Amino acid sequence: MNRVVSVSELNRYIKEWMAQDFILSNVLIRGEISNYKYHYSGHMYFTLKDENALLKCVMFKTQNMTLKFAPENGMKVIAKGYISVYERDGQFQLYAQELQPDGIGALHMAFEQLRKKLQGEGLFDPVHKKPLPMLPQAVGIITSSTGAVIRDIIHVVRRRFYNMRLLLLPVAVQGEQASKQIARAVKKFNELRNVDVIIIARGGGSLEELWAFNEEIVARSIFKSAIPVVSAVGHETDFTIADFVADLRAPTPSAAAELVVPQKTALRDKINVLNMRLVKALTGNVRLYRAKFERLMGSPAFKQPLDRINQERMRLDFLNKYMLKALLMNKEREKQRLYSTVGKLNALSPLTIMARGYSLTKLKPDGRLLRSVNDVNGGDEVEIYLSDGKVDCVVSSKHKNEGWEG
Repeated sequence: MNRVVSVSELNRYIKEWMAQDFILSNVLIRGEISNYKYHYSGHMYFTLKDENALLKCVMFKTQNMTLKFAPENGMKVIAKGYISVYERDGQFQLYAQELQPDGIGALHMAFEQLRKKLQGEGLFDPVHKKPLPMLPQAVGIITSSTGAVIRDIIHVVRRRFYNMRLLLLPVAVQGEQASKQIARAVKKFNELRNVDVIIIARGGGSLEELWAFNEEIVARSIFKSAIPVVSAVGHETDFTIADFVADLRAPTPSAAAELVVPQKTALRDKINVLNMRLVKALTGNVRLYRAKFERLMGSPAFKQPLDRINQERMRLDFLNKYMLKALLMNKEREKQRLYSTVGKLNALSPLTIMARGYSLTKLKPDGRLLRSVNDVNGGDEVEIYLSDGKVDCVVSSKHKNEGWEG
């Protein structure tokens, strides 16, 4: 008779059996990522699927922290790990130990992901590119203190401008610590402010060897730099993230030295040419203004400087005389206009009419003007205004003229 076992015992038995299986303990699986979740603990949970099946997967922080790319839903990958059972749920799943994109290398995938991310943030935008100084007082160099790169740069600079000041901050140019050292060197130059331009340089190599210059920490340190940065990493055909962020990319370290440091003899020749042009221009201007001065000295204004003043004095006298005449004429015209207006007012004045025998009669005490016999009654007191005074009267009687109304 079979022994009865618990669920836990069965799951543990299956787990132990799987651990002994040679294939399940070291398996490579191709699939498409779905249901991807990055847990706050650093562990990654996802599902690998194909057209017909699904497989639960987990990749712990200790394994995924070395990934060069970020997994995404829909990404086709090849996962390496072992199959085991999660005893609590009785679910078998893949415990991934390595992960790489299917069809493209992990470094290429990481390069493209970071390039798109930084480009979306505007770190490659030309508006942020700083111009290089025409003649730097000092050049900062970030590279290895050994090797051909620093020797090439020094040789080119000494040939072009023998007394140019060079400051080197030596760093590792490949390996795990290289990106941090490069970023710290850029920050250090910005803190010291003792150089006018920075060259970040390295010789050629494989994508893996140049990877330090594709790290996000290096890209952001270059972008934050207040000092112009020239990237000279690898050969002319090599491109890194640092090249896109830098203010200028040089195809080689030697070319970077030529771009940053002008040729002293060429500068001297240019200064001599500019000096000759300046002397020629000044001489021409002096000659031009001297001729103009001589013409002015021969003009009437310089020969008889008071003549213009005298002309203007006479013109002022004429204008003054004309103004006074105009004022008198205007005064006479306004005087005649006033007389005419006064005559018209006198003709219309009630006093003038009253002087011809007319009068005004008002009722006391309100002073109402009488226009009809109907406005007054016997016994009313009235005032009669004449041209030279008034008469107070009392109405004894009134008579209405039937044939006249007024």
